[in-house]
Amino acid sequence: MNSMKTRLTEYPAMKAHRTPTPIVCTVDVVLLTLKESTLQVLLLKREQAPFAGAWALPGGFVHADVDADTQESAARVLKEKVGIASPYLEQLATFSGLARDPRGWSIAVTYCALVSFDELQAALANDVERAAQLQLCDVDALPQLPFDHAGIVDAAVARVRSKSLYSSLPVFLCGPEFTLPQLQQTYEAVLGESVNKVSFRRKMDELDMLEAVPGAMRGGAAHRPAQLYRLRAEFRRSLSLLERGL
Repeated sequence: MNSMKTRLTEYPAMKAHRTPTPIVCTVDVVLLTLKESTLQVLLLKREQAPFAGAWALPGGFVHADVDADTQESAARVLKEKVGIASPYLEQLATFSGLARDPRGWSIAVTYCALVSFDELQAALANDVERAAQLQLCDVDALPQLPFDHAGIVDAAVARVRSKSLYSSLPVFLCGPEFTLPQLQQTYEAVLGESVNKVSFRRKMDELDMLEAVPGAMRGGAAHRPAQLYRLRAEFRRSLSLLERGL
């Protein structure tokens, strides 16, 4: 007993109990698309303080009563604020600290979403009011963004460009059906460099992610009709990976 008392006296007196400061917990989504072969990010005009009226990433609070996890939070934010369900949604990183949000210590779980430009346009076509609150911006020419959203976009772009070297990721920018030349152009737009045609076709065979659309061809006046392809069912929500990059 005496030895126990001795050990207890070695520790400083416990501090008086205090209520912890609430932490702001949000999700932010970097939605990327290709417009005229340029990688662009979707921005949303903020309606409320802080930074009311500024262009920012679509985001929102985690709703603990309805969201099973932050993935569901991100999907809900996209649906509520953009009106779209992204075919590909991947957790990017966690950004946290006292300095990033004037409301106090905050944590943001960020996600990257990819969607074709045609699908994005179609989602906004019948909602003029929502479309007026959204704009696309070249990822290499961002306006001044609030919080640490510029850094979040940079992290997403770096992730997508790196992952595109060894995976099927760019296919989610193509839409449901596409030709192999269109897919190659998409890879080149994301990577910012040309890709050898023979090497590209070989890598697509290795990925084994595509299936031909029976009887479906696409072509223009100057070219022969080209076979249309689509993602195989097992890769419509996940990636196919290469052992060696492009």
